Amino acid sequence: MVDRAATLGELKASGWQSVPVKEEIRRNAVARIAAGEPLFDGVLGYEHTVMPQLENALLAGHDVIFLGERGQAKTRMIRSLTGLLDEWMPVVAGSEINDDPYHPVSRHARDLVAQQGDATPIEWVHRDDRFGEKLATPDTSIADLIGEVDPIKVAEGRYLSDELTLHYGLVPRTNRGIFAINEIPDLAERIQVGLLNVLEERDVQIRGYKIRLPLDVLLVASANPEDYTNRGRIITPLKDRFGSQIRTHYPLDAETEMAIMRQEARQPSVGDVHVTIPAYMEHVVATFSQLARSSNQVNQRSGVSVRLSVSNLEVLGANALRRGLRAGERNVVPRVSDLSSLAASTSGKVEIEALEEGREGVILENLVKASVLTVFKELVPPDQTRDVVAAFEEGTIAHTGDDVPSAELATLIEQVPALRGPVLSLTAGDESPAAVAAAVEFVLEGLHLGKRLNKDGASGATGATYRSRS
Repeated sequence: MVDRAATLGELKASGWQSVPVKEEIRRNAVARIAAGEPLFDGVLGYEHTVMPQLENALLAGHDVIFLGERGQAKTRMIRSLTGLLDEWMPVVAGSEINDDPYHPVSRHARDLVAQQGDATPIEWVHRDDRFGEKLATPDTSIADLIGEVDPIKVAEGRYLSDELTLHYGLVPRTNRGIFAINEIPDLAERIQVGLLNVLEERDVQIRGYKIRLPLDVLLVASANPEDYTNRGRIITPLKDRFGSQIRTHYPLDAETEMAIMRQEARQPSVGDVHVTIPAYMEHVVATFSQLARSSNQVNQRSGVSVRLSVSNLEVLGANALRRGLRAGERNVVPRVSDLSSLAASTSGKVEIEALEEGREGVILENLVKASVLTVFKELVPPDQTRDVVAAFEEGTIAHTGDDVPSAELATLIEQVPALRGPVLSLTAGDESPAAVAAAVEFVLEGLHLGKRLNKDGASGATGATYRSRS
C-alpha cells in the first residue's frame, strides 16, 4: 500500500487505467478460466451445471439472478464474486460512492477534483468493501436502496436543492462494485420499479432532484422459484433487464452431499474425547437427504436444504460424543443407534405431508431405515453375510445400544468370525473397539432391514437385540 498513488497526479503517472466493474470482473474471470481454475472455492457439485452458466454470464457482462430452493449456495456464490474484483481500487478521498478519480460523479468528488486537480487526494478501497447486500423485505423503501434527503444536512444551513444534502442509499454506495438483493420477490413491486434504471440506464434519480448519477454496478439477485406465486413476484420489466437467469439445484448424488457435509460440519470432538465419523455413516446421512428429496411424504416445494445434511451430521457426532462421555470412552464412533438423534435436527428443516396427525416421527424413522438399508446394500455384498446369518441361526444373539460399551460389542467378531470380513471392509482395516462396534451394529441393522435377522426392541429405543428369524 505504501507504493500506491496518494494523489490524482501520481495515479496518472502510475499508468493505472479505469475500467467498468463488469469489464474488471470479466478480465479476472478470463484469467481464471484460462488457467483451469474455478471461479471461487467452497461451492461443490456445480462444476458441470451452474458454473458454466455463471461463467457465460460474467463473460457476457450480464446482471444475474439465481433461482433455487433454500440451501443451494446462492448467497455463497454471490458473496464469492468479490474474489473476481481487483484487490485494490482507487477512489477520490472522502467519496461516499467510490468515485472514479478519472470520472467523478458525486458533487463532492467533482468539486474536489475541480479545485485541486492533480493534487486531489486518493484513497484505496479493498475488494471486500466493494460489495453491498440487502435482504428484500416488504418494508424496504426507495430511500434504503437509492437515497433520500438528509434533514441534518439541511438543518446545517444547506439549501434543499443542494446536491450535498443527499444521503445516498445502498446502491449508490456500492458504485463500482457488486450489489446483491436476496429474496427479491419479497421486494414491493413499486420498489422493484426503482431498480429499472439501475439495470438498464445504469443510473439513479433521487426524489425531485434534477440529478443523474451514472452508476457502475453489477447487480445480482436471488429468489426461490415458488416465490413467484406465493409471497410475491418479480415484475416482468425487472426480470427482462437481468441478462442471465441461472437455476441452482441440490447435490445430484450422495458423494457430492458428503463432500459438502465434510466441508461445512463442525468438529464433534471435545477435550480428550475424539469422535470419528466413518464414511459409511456419512453416506447414510447423505442418503437420508437424497431420499427425502424424492419422498412424496416430504413437501418438495419447501425443499430439503443441504443444511439438513450438515446439521444431521453434526447431531450424529454430538450424540456419539455424549454417549462416549457417559461411558468414559476416549475414542468414539457413531453407531446406528445414534441415528435416532436425527429426528430433532430434521423436524424443523423439512415439512412432512401426512394425512394423520403425529405421523411425522414414523415417517422420519422410515427414512432413516431406508437410508441404512440403501447404504448397506451398496457397501456390503450378500456373499459376505451368508455365514453371519448362519451363525445367528445356530443361536447367536447380539445386544446393542447406548448401554453396551464398544469393547463388549466389538467382541462379537470373535464370537462370529464371519463378521470380520464385512466389518473390516467398513472400517478400512481399523480394528479399534469403537470402529469395530459401530461397523458390527451397522451390519446387524442392515441384515435386519433386509429381513435376514430379527430385531427386538421398542420403536425409537436405543437398545436392541438381534437374533435369528427362526
